[in-house]
Amino acid sequence: MHIEILTEDSSGAKIVQILTRQICEREHCEASINVRPHRGCGNLPKNPSQKPLPFASGLLDLLPAKCRAYNSVYGNTDACLVVIMDSDDNDPTELREKLYEVTHKYAPDLRSVIGLCTEEVEAWLLGDQNAVMKAYPDADISGFDEYVQDSVCGTWEMLCKIVCPDNYEDVREIGYPAIGHYKARWAEAISLHMDEDRNVSPSFINFKNALVAAIRKPGPIKGTFPKHHTRSF
Repeated sequence: MHIEILTEDSSGAKIVQILTRQICEREHCEASINVRPHRGCGNLPKNPSQKPLPFASGLLDLLPAKCRAYNSVYGNTDACLVVIMDSDDNDPTELREKLYEVTHKYAPDLRSVIGLCTEEVEAWLLGDQNAVMKAYPDADISGFDEYVQDSVCGTWEMLCKIVCPDNYEDVREIGYPAIGHYKARWAEAISLHMDEDRNVSPSFINFKNALVAAIRKPGPIKGTFPKHHTRSF
């Protein structure tokens, strides 16, 4: 099986690469996995059927065009297109349906899986407390008592408070792009210790279940998708 994964940035790419590999191994699925990070989320183009605007680099900016390209190359094979995004302030259900509409319309011969991290990808990191503590033995474990898993609360700030208790305020105030480098560093360190079977993040579990369903039903897509694009494979 071949899996193409589109992420917003390098932080998400590191996490998803490791967790997807673990899921495939536990499903006894031999898969080649490519992860393609982008420069942020971006926005779906006003005319998705046209070529992307010059210099477009966001995941959503390029998604319809990439779906067409992947469908041309991998359509009617056992390949799977995976899109991983932060839900930010969007309603996850509405955003998920909108993304499935795009993948099913522009990649109709290719199964797709949408993974939405509640608010931010750091929710998936915080879903594995053991991995956080292994990566950062001096972390402030009391911070977990303040965090409600997958709540919209400023997720990256919550992770920062736990792993950088002594300079949390300094990190929070430096702004982007420096914060992006911190987030990538945390993701790389923590993801090395993550276990997909231990993660309690509901949004991660939703993604895992969708990917497992796609893995268990490989092969060309037959027939058409239903009117309401809620299928994940």
